[in-house]
Amino acid sequence: MTDQVSATDALTDQQLAGVEALLRGIDPDLVPDKLSASLLSGGRSNLTFRLDTGAAPLILRRPPLGHVLETAHDMGREYRVMSALHPTGYPVPKTVCHIEDSDLLGAPFYVMHLVEGTVFRDDDDLARLNPADAEALSFGFIDALADLHLIDYDAVGLSTYGRPANYLERQMNRWTKQLAASKSREVEGFEELGARLSARVPSTARSTIVHGDFRLDNAIIDEARPGTVRAILDWELSTLGDPLTDLGLFYLYWQGWSGLDNPIAGTPADISGYPSWETLVERYSERTGTRLQHFSWYRAFAIFKFTVICEGIHYRFSQGATVGPGFERIGQLVPPLVARGLEILDDDS
Repeated sequence: MTDQVSATDALTDQQLAGVEALLRGIDPDLVPDKLSASLLSGGRSNLTFRLDTGAAPLILRRPPLGHVLETAHDMGREYRVMSALHPTGYPVPKTVCHIEDSDLLGAPFYVMHLVEGTVFRDDDDLARLNPADAEALSFGFIDALADLHLIDYDAVGLSTYGRPANYLERQMNRWTKQLAASKSREVEGFEELGARLSARVPSTARSTIVHGDFRLDNAIIDEARPGTVRAILDWELSTLGDPLTDLGLFYLYWQGWSGLDNPIAGTPADISGYPSWETLVERYSERTGTRLQHFSWYRAFAIFKFTVICEGIHYRFSQGATVGPGFERIGQLVPPLVARGLEILDDDS
């Protein structure tokens, strides 16, 4: 859900020189030649630049230009969690530095090493793989989620990264308030879905590192060995909390939005050769030893959270406050997904 790149989303010559000096001060071997930068993604999402150095390329990430929400686009969180996970062997990029002082670029930013590989963004990308490779990719990806949830966050220095206590209650409060703030139309069943979820919040069995948006297009894959996940990206929603919220979103992104006109990402379960959600959740359960109690709640909650985000985009788009490829269709996802969320709760009851 990235907005269009603006021509002004670029590093000036002065900023580029400052970044070059900074990196050489950390390690001269990082930038043996003159530094150059190219924008990979931008708009109102985080700006991501490739830095060509004469040695191994680097990536610079900073918040979007203009006003952003106080708690959004937190560069420090992404940097902290990846810096903690990389020494464990978990697939994240190796970090270089995080600069909180905004003088250099006018905003905080961090630098990490570029990870080469393939991002499977849409159905056409997914359809390139033969059935054996599609299965290997699927198993490697669900294993990466399971492995994240098996990491001892205290042991890697992330004990203060979030507040696991009452995580689900706070999540419901957050997204219910966000829905009220984004409301611009009546969507049948939307408030009912939120109310029913709030009335039956389950107890969290254990707390782990939570990615918050574990989707296939947030991963870099070794296409020559599709079972190898080279990096998991986009940690800005990560925290400590209930791991089944990640698994609920995984359900939605893998299969739960199947059959809808979806401008956001591909639907692996709709592509020949990719395993079903049921196959993958069984593999996750065996790898983590997790009993999937009350899992219908987590599937419906994933739909609620996602549709609240979509409704906010729809509202801003209808007001002319945001633009982006497919944004005119995002609002159409909300009513059928809300209905699916209610059906999940009905079936469970």
